[in-house]
Amino acid sequence: MPFLETIRLALDSMRGNAFRSALTMLGVIIGVAAVIAMLALGRGAKAAVDAQLATLGSDVLTVTTGMRWMGGVARDQQTLTMKDADALSADSSHISAVVPEQSARQQVKLGARNLNVSVIGTLPEHARVNGYEVEYGEMFTAADNAARRRVAVLGGELPEMLQVPAASLIGATITVKNMPFEVVGIYKQKGAFGYGNPDDDVYIPLDTSRFRVAGSDEVQTISAQVAPGHDLAAAMVEIERVLRRVHALAPGRDNDFTLLDRRQFLATQQETTQILGFLLAGIAGVSLVVGGIGIMNIMLVTVTERTREIGIRKAIGATRGNILRQFLVESVILCLAGGAVGVLLGIGVASAISRFAGWQTAITADSLLLAFGFSAGVGLLFGLWPARRAATLDPVEALRHE
Repeated sequence: MPFLETIRLALDSMRGNAFRSALTMLGVIIGVAAVIAMLALGRGAKAAVDAQLATLGSDVLTVTTGMRWMGGVARDQQTLTMKDADALSADSSHISAVVPEQSARQQVKLGARNLNVSVIGTLPEHARVNGYEVEYGEMFTAADNAARRRVAVLGGELPEMLQVPAASLIGATITVKNMPFEVVGIYKQKGAFGYGNPDDDVYIPLDTSRFRVAGSDEVQTISAQVAPGHDLAAAMVEIERVLRRVHALAPGRDNDFTLLDRRQFLATQQETTQILGFLLAGIAGVSLVVGGIGIMNIMLVTVTERTREIGIRKAIGATRGNILRQFLVESVILCLAGGAVGVLLGIGVASAISRFAGWQTAITADSLLLAFGFSAGVGLLFGLWPARRAATLDPVEALRHE
């Protein structure tokens, strides 16, 4: 029997039981849609992490305070100072920019509104080195830092926290530790990463922080940007060498500071989101298998209902291969039709999640092909047993069937 004739017979059979065919496809439709939506969520999360890594910059190292160890026991916490930052600026050939940060929780007031947020003293290079973008106003300048002016740049979420439109905050006066500061800029929202959320911080000139707010030369972190064309690992070795010399650490003693590559945080997030994406897709794939079992059950019922028809076809010359092919084609067509509808539904669900829930999703051609191909495989796998059962029916017994 020609293959096209087999397809025609399969379609005629499906049209004769249209409602049952639609219910049979429902499991595949839901399974394919779920796989596509879950893969879109997983890949969207990975894309968001990749974008965040790009904005952070892959050439920035961070030095933080550490512990002094004696006999394998942490004795006291060591501090970083401006002396460390100055030494890195002067003695590091692999470093193009050094940005120390002095941070502390402070009360920030605007009119009757009062927030307890991190106030960070830093240099004007902070935005460039950390990949931040000033959305409103401008960054404070080196002259502002040298003159210890009371000016501030706000993180992107602070206008919402203060319940004031961002643009109208430029030129406004906020109070930090009972001192007035003029808002000169507002950062574009960047999102939380690793160890904090920069969007709810207040940034002021470092010297203003040192001499007017904190009254100390201690800093909490030092960001070091690796010079173009220089190796990141070599820069890490150089930073360690300089700081060990400044801290007078004898050979063999542990570092009393911590050197971090920011990519480590995002690499962990990438692994987590990737595993989560595969897990979600696997759970969704279970519904496809359940749909396949439903198709197998319906096809077994169909074989029973059409036993006499099978006997007549065999009596007029149909071979086992003809019967096997016909029932397999019916099963695969059911799954392919369900897969096509499921693809459209999955795209719609992913778009709805992105639009209404605000989660980033990413639909790729390979995920569509994977879900659609898996649905065809389900039809082939779960249709094989009913098709084989139909093909092996004895024609004489089949003709006697009522």
